Parts: sequence; structure tokens; C-alpha cells
Amino acid sequence: MSETKKPKAWQRKSTLVLAGVVFALAVFGTTTQTWVHVKLSAGVVKQADLNIVGSKAATAVTALALVALAGSLAASIAGRVARVVVTVLVSLAAIGIIFSSAAVIANPQGAAAGPVGTATGVTGTPTDASVTLFPALAVAAGVLLLLASVLMGISGRKWGQRASKFDRAAPGVQAAQPHPASEGEASVATAAQEPDDDIARWDALSRGTDPTD
Repeated sequence: MSETKKPKAWQRKSTLVLAGVVFALAVFGTTTQTWVHVKLSAGVVKQADLNIVGSKAATAVTALALVALAGSLAASIAGRVARVVVTVLVSLAAIGIIFSSAAVIANPQGAAAGPVGTATGVTGTPTDASVTLFPALAVAAGVLLLLASVLMGISGRKWGQRASKFDRAAPGVQAAQPHPASEGEASVATAAQEPDDDIARWDALSRGTDPTD
């Protein structure tokens, strides 16, 4: 008898779903930290330097992280077809996280323009913007999230599906149903009962009772 091969650690549903959840939360966590530090030009506005968090420097990253988080959780209970759709959405969200975070690293001034204008009330203010470590961490978490979603899509085809209560009850119902007797078996059973009926009628006659009543 051939033994069923156990899936490797990186192929298990629990491992990949947990990885997707952890990496999505990691991306979301970076957006709560400072992504861009801005030094305002002296003499233009009397305003202290600004620290812009990721949720304002790259608003799309926060939304995409939540999409990836919800998709990773949904993959654990989705059916085979739905799981494919979910993993594609998580992969697209991861790609969006990577590109949006990389855009902040490439152009911190552009990412800071909107928050600086809101804070100072002056648009086009000359600024000296620099990025912190958190956009790079978001890119790294996005790459790992993409890898987890790809593995989820590949290994998810081998994940078992949860049987419904009707599927679980079917074997028991079939086992409880008796097999129908053939016509020959029914005739033998009837013939076996006939001598007993003759004896019962004879006993009734001996007691003075009419068995035909």
C-alpha cells in the first residue's frame, strides 16, 4: 500500500494563510509610521518640520494592505474556484503595495506635496524631503506577501475541501438502509411461515375455536 505524502511546511494551508495575514499586517503597520521627513524652507512659512506617515504619503498602500488581509483570511475557507480568485486579488494587492511604496522612495517630494500643502496652506512650498526606513520595509513585506499568494494559488489546488453535513451524513444513511430482498428470498420466507400458520389453526380447532373467524 502506498502512503499518502504529507504536504511540506510551505505547502500547508495554515502556513500560507498565516504568512499572508502576517505580511499584510506588517505592511499595514508600516503605514502608521513616518515615511517622509520634511524640512520646510526658512522664510517661506513659519512651520515646524513635518513627519508624514505612510497612510498620508501613500494612501493606496493602507487600502491594499487591508484587501490583502481580508483575502488571506478568505482563502482559508474558500472553495477551489473562489480560492483562485482570492489569491489573484491578494497578488494584485501585493504588486500595488510594492509599486506604491517604491514610488515614495523614488520621489519623496511628490509624496509629501499634498500633506505639506494641507499643513501649511501653501501649495508648491520648497521642501527638503527624505524617506525613512519604513517604505523599504513595506516593499519587502509586499514582496513576501506576493510570494505567499503565489504559493497559495499553487498549493491551494491540493488543499482538501470541508465536507458539508449532508456529505457526512450520506454514508450513514446508506448503511442504515437494508438491502431489498430478491423475489426468491421473499418466497422462501413466506413458505417458512406457512407451517407455523397451519399449526396455529390446528391448535385453535382443538380448543373449539373457528380459525376462520
